[in-house]
Amino acid sequence: MAARMAKKKNILRRWDISLMELTVLLDDNPSLRGMLFGYVAEHHLRQLLKRSREVTDISKKDDHDRKKKGDLIVTYKGRGFKLECKSLQTNSIRQVGDVFMGKVQCDASDRRTVTLANGATLEKTCLLAGEFDILAVNLHAIRDDWHFIFAKNVDLPRSRYKQYTEQQRSQLLATLIEVSWPPQRPFRDEPFSLLEEMLTTSSASASSPSGS
Repeated sequence: MAARMAKKKNILRRWDISLMELTVLLDDNPSLRGMLFGYVAEHHLRQLLKRSREVTDISKKDDHDRKKKGDLIVTYKGRGFKLECKSLQTNSIRQVGDVFMGKVQCDASDRRTVTLANGATLEKTCLLAGEFDILAVNLHAIRDDWHFIFAKNVDLPRSRYKQYTEQQRSQLLATLIEVSWPPQRPFRDEPFSLLEEMLTTSSASASSPSGS
């Protein structure tokens, strides 16, 4: 009974802490702030996706499953797409004329084993090409609001790490990706045109002789 009553209270009352005290804790503990910020960004990304009537479901995989990437699984016109949600590195932001530039760290939080197309494995934090469908980058550090830019996985830059072979680099995403506001290719300020393009591409592939 006590546990059920506690769930009805907001987190400040549950933990007996003031809003300012929580703010100070977050300011003083960057790792805690970063973790919470990521989940808040996911929440706002969900709200943005719900604006489309074609989005019928939004779900989330287990955070601890290192084998499956994609923060949100979005069902758009009956097909599921994986969206990976990332944030800008605050210390990378600079202004060039009227354009704001910054970098986003596009990798896994921990080292893991990834399997390449030829069956070879690597122990890296790199994300694989094709491991998710769309990268969503929140621009809160630039705009001070919950605005996102989006790019298809297939259009993201690949790793340039010299110790990888050319074949390996072609299958591994760059761990640091430069983005801008206003967005420059391959990024856009909304995800729905990208989802439409991927639907069209997959439909064309399925109807072609090689896809049948």
